[in-house]
Amino acid sequence: MALHSFHLARAPLGRAAAALARPPAAPGLRHLEVLAAMELGAPAVSPRRMRLRRLAVFAEWEDEAALEAFLAERPLGRVLDAGWQVRLEFLRRWGSVRELAHLPADTGRTDPAEPVVAVTLARMRLPEVPRFVHWGRPVERQVRDHPETTLALAAMRPPRTVGTFSVWTSARAMTGMVFGRDGGDAARRHHEAMAERERRDFHHEFTTMRFRPLSEHGSWEGRSAIVPAR
Repeated sequence: MALHSFHLARAPLGRAAAALARPPAAPGLRHLEVLAAMELGAPAVSPRRMRLRRLAVFAEWEDEAALEAFLAERPLGRVLDAGWQVRLEFLRRWGSVRELAHLPADTGRTDPAEPVVAVTLARMRLPEVPRFVHWGRPVERQVRDHPETTLALAAMRPPRTVGTFSVWTSARAMTGMVFGRDGGDAARRHHEAMAERERRDFHHEFTTMRFRPLSEHGSWEGRSAIVPAR
């Protein structure tokens, strides 16, 4: 059965730059996105917006054996194995990017009370970047500061690939944020940004995916047990 994974790791600058420029191939690896981690809500011009030595990697594998072999045998895999990772079961997809278009819209296997992981991936329209930053940064802060997220970050690979990753205590909490059902002034931010995207799209391609966390390994910046217990 196919498996997805998300990884956070510190890497030497040369290794990080090489992986960003040309993600490696490997047996059983269906797709790999290598990005530089960013702090959600950080100023648009800031070292915190793109940290080359902090890799955020999202991948699809034929099975868990392929992932294990990559972590043990490949140079980038050994870097990732020293960091933090969560292994994921795919649940839902909205929108599409070419490399992941084979995923179904909905597997039907959802429980609103269980923890979920949300991953977005987009290929930007470069002239729309200023609009995207304007509308996106408030949403970044909304997700970062939400009481039901245990980890939230953004990531990018120049010139046009951006992504986000967030871990939620429950699917109900995540969808409440998406549809503006939370209290307070911040509740409308995501809904308004999506309405602006519908008016004039920021992206060539965009997808947001929901996953069930299967297992968590390692630590990130002194934190472990980031995924809430069921």
